[in-house]
Amino acid sequence: MSRALSYRTTDYLLIDISNSFTKIAFSTQNRVGRALRIPTKKLSRQTVTALLRRRRSPQIVVCSVVPAKNAIIRQAAADQPALFLTPKLDLGVGIDYPQPRTIGADRLANAAAVAELYGCPAIVVDFGTAVTFDVVSASREYIGGVISPGLESMTNFLYQHTALLPRLSLREPEAAVGKSTRAAMMAGAIFGYRGLVREILARITAEAFPRDQVRIVATGGYAKLVAARLPEIEAVHADLTLEGLRIIANRNVTRMRA
Repeated sequence: MSRALSYRTTDYLLIDISNSFTKIAFSTQNRVGRALRIPTKKLSRQTVTALLRRRRSPQIVVCSVVPAKNAIIRQAAADQPALFLTPKLDLGVGIDYPQPRTIGADRLANAAAVAELYGCPAIVVDFGTAVTFDVVSASREYIGGVISPGLESMTNFLYQHTALLPRLSLREPEAAVGKSTRAAMMAGAIFGYRGLVREILARITAEAFPRDQVRIVATGGYAKLVAARLPEIEAVHADLTLEGLRIIANRNVTRMRA
């Protein structure tokens, strides 16, 4: 945990609560520190309180897709302000979407980060419990995206619902033609998933940006593994969501204190 506390001064404690894992990092206005990654089911008031005791941060900034954990953050914050990401904040990007409140907070953070750090139009591919594709137009508006089952969710489904197939520890396959059940599953998982990502990216690009150069950035747990051999993806940014929280905090916190 001590490696996450890499700055003598800090402006924010950033917390990204996703379904499987939570990432926490201290941040200045300009840079995100090394992130602590813990299973979301283990996220507790004590975890956050211990971090705040080590380094007092004047502002907690949160994006959460697990509402049951939000109260934990508020309790740990006590009298410190906690800013939860919603579509009502100044994100630095507009929203062209029928029901903005139904957009996952992490997806909005990703949109804010990719627009600021890479430019527009852009697509963020987030390899989490689900893999999400979030699309930001050339006019810096979030216009929607795609949600597919996550890579680990798919392989775990096979393990849980078949009698003979094993649980996989995912890595790059040696060949497309597997010489064992495990090798065959690995090839199906990784090569098949790359095919899914490539097809979705091709369709988004053809539909939304037929004449534009699109910035495509990957993030999330399996981003490096899957995106490594996808030339469509120009960059892998492990902490893109936290960067989005930092960027959004910079646009909102000073204004809220004024």
